[in-house]
Amino acid sequence: MAAPAVEATAATALRSVVLRARKAAERVGRDPERVRVVAVSKTKPVSLIRQIYDAGHRCFGENYVQEFIDKAPQLPEDIEWHFVGHLQSNKAKTLLAGVPNLAMVHGVDGEKVANHLDRAVSSLGRHPLKVLVQVNTSGEASKSGVEPSSVVELARHVNMHCPNLVFSGLMTIGMPDYTSTPDNFRTLTSCRAEVCKALGMSEDQFELSMGMSGDFEQAIEMGSTNVRVGSTIFGPRDYSKKST
Repeated sequence: MAAPAVEATAATALRSVVLRARKAAERVGRDPERVRVVAVSKTKPVSLIRQIYDAGHRCFGENYVQEFIDKAPQLPEDIEWHFVGHLQSNKAKTLLAGVPNLAMVHGVDGEKVANHLDRAVSSLGRHPLKVLVQVNTSGEASKSGVEPSSVVELARHVNMHCPNLVFSGLMTIGMPDYTSTPDNFRTLTSCRAEVCKALGMSEDQFELSMGMSGDFEQAIEMGSTNVRVGSTIFGPRDYSKKST
């Protein structure tokens, strides 16, 4: 169980993050309602997530499949869950079966995982799943994601050959230490323009998942529609609880 003081602090931090996100959108003339704050709750206990839920938040993200499918059934069904980061193809069906209210996967980084997700959606008979293609904008070999030059090809594959998936946009993590730079964000917005042109999509309806605790305001100012904020809301991670 999370201590009451920690829970109260997290709820206060959430309200601060949401306010900062709205102000960042307003600074550049964007509609704040088009910006989603994904509260990334990996390694955090169900009781703490529930406290944030009770404060009015509904959008949460998890990174590790086993932890995710353990926690999600213990929480309300109206949560909008997001899976963030690299997903192993052989865990696609496990994830979807364990989290029926999964709204979006941020992190399709190849045709194989896209195909596995597509088949899993079909076999489970659930509604089509929104997915974002993950782009490696930093050039680091350790980062998942396709190279910017391959983005259109993968987006086209999802759009044309995965009828149970809804290609919704692009995602990036950024630099090796998980920070990002304006160059990372600019690369992703350039990729958005290329994909929209190739697929005939409107940039207004295109999702960009970029920006984390240290840079989410800058990401919003540069066009992000999903910011993934964890430690600023929940406090430092306890990676001793990590499960894949």
